[in-house]
Amino acid sequence: MLALMQAGTEVEIEKKRGRGRPPKSADERNESARRGELVCVAAKQFRLRGFHGTSTRDIAAAAGMQPGSLFYFFESKEAMLHAVMRDGMAQAAASQSAALAALSQRASGVQRLRALVRNHLQIMVGPDSDFIPVMLYEWRLLSEAQRLDVSAQKDEYEAQWMPALEALHHTGKLKARPEIARLLIFGALNWTAQWFSDSGSLTLDELCDQSLALFIGER
Repeated sequence: MLALMQAGTEVEIEKKRGRGRPPKSADERNESARRGELVCVAAKQFRLRGFHGTSTRDIAAAAGMQPGSLFYFFESKEAMLHAVMRDGMAQAAASQSAALAALSQRASGVQRLRALVRNHLQIMVGPDSDFIPVMLYEWRLLSEAQRLDVSAQKDEYEAQWMPALEALHHTGKLKARPEIARLLIFGALNWTAQWFSDSGSLTLDELCDQSLALFIGER
């Protein structure tokens, strides 16, 4: 996830630079990578301590840098919180698109839902998944503009589930209305961040199987 978040950060920075610009220099690439590392460090600190319980000094110490150096990359701790959520969602969307692209064009609705559920669980409880609990607990601390920004990303991410859910509903495998099923499924999957442990009795693939058994009776 760290590598993905760094890559996503570079994409966002490159978009801001505009088209037709020269390739980034080594210094600019290093700056982008360092910013991505700081976002991951901030996510872990916010998850462990909470936003209000985390100081910029805590984040700087965890990142091995001077506190004042953080403000070269972010104007405030609030800006770091926004970056944690925004960069995390960007990479969640990228990994989801890759999971769907890897499927055959003839993939069934069940196969598509399995790929979506498996990918989302990986995002939720896999390595470097700190941004999800931060989103769940610190969402209201974003400004209105920041919430709208991240909400647009989240809506786009969740919209990719609708074709699979609608196909399953059409065949009768999914009994609930697709738009309601989507909300219920995300509510259940997101909560796994609170209780799943990779040292427990379930593997991630087994958790995916159990999820599908709950949602559509498939294993």
